[in-house]
Amino acid sequence: MGFGAEEAVVRVQPLVPAPGNQSDVAEAARSILERLLTLMGLTASVESQSQSVVEEGEEASAIALDVKGDDLGILIGRRGQTLAGLQYIVRLIVGHQTKNWVPIVIDVEGYKQRRYQALQVFARNLAEQVKAKGTPFTMEPMPAYERRIIHLTLADHPDVTTESIDEGDFRKVMIIPRQ
Repeated sequence: MGFGAEEAVVRVQPLVPAPGNQSDVAEAARSILERLLTLMGLTASVESQSQSVVEEGEEASAIALDVKGDDLGILIGRRGQTLAGLQYIVRLIVGHQTKNWVPIVIDVEGYKQRRYQALQVFARNLAEQVKAKGTPFTMEPMPAYERRIIHLTLADHPDVTTESIDEGDFRKVMIIPRQ
């Protein structure tokens, strides 16, 4: 409520990207993920590789971990929420252990790639519907990385534009016909 509250001093130190030896960090990330999977009672293998990602306008090298095994749907969760949480936890543990920040991307049996392609197709189909009807369409709430896929897919579309609306977990993309 603010009654009797005191001002706080917050000290922030940015984590710096990991220097040179990214293979050690990749191995640590793979090991941590394997340990978490074991503790969850899941039998799976983890393959690591390096991939390029764009973060805040700059290209960076990310550690990509792909989990392979049978019946791993529980790792993905509803709309990838469990997978996002697992990725977040692994990033935190690796950052804490190495004292460096490295982008880590975790995928399960190619789920993220399939979801990426499905969102692109869905966005293009919705754009054609918006173009034909001439009325805006508001999509369901989705995480930031999925909204970004929609925005990027339709960025060069000649007949529609996109806009994110609402706040927090209710944030969604609106596809609007161009005037």
